[in-house]
Amino acid sequence: MQIKPLDPSFTIQQQLAHELGPVVLVNLFTLAPDDEQAFLDAWSADAAYMKARPGFISAQLHRAVGDSPAYLNTATWESVKLFRDAFSDPAFREGLKQYPASATTSPHLFERVAVPGICTA
Repeated sequence: MQIKPLDPSFTIQQQLAHELGPVVLVNLFTLAPDDEQAFLDAWSADAAYMKARPGFISAQLHRAVGDSPAYLNTATWESVKLFRDAFSDPAFREGLKQYPASATTSPHLFERVAVPGICTA
């Protein structure tokens, strides 16, 4: 699987150096249409692994509308540190090999923002 930064000026590796929480991982996947089932199988195994890790709160996978084989994953973590621990675990890294070769991932971490009258942090 190829990694393509969502924001090339501040990659996931740079984000992992920060210490804050909670955080939301937003991960856009693109892939060949014929690889959707292989992608879903790999993502399911990946998500089950992450769900068992300390600091994991929740995850949700979304599929693009129509014929686009694009998927968006959101996952909430208690902190960057706990996400980093799971993300850098050799067992997790080994599991990434199960994704189809056509898959491209664009992970990015976000923190919630309070907007008065609309969003709470």
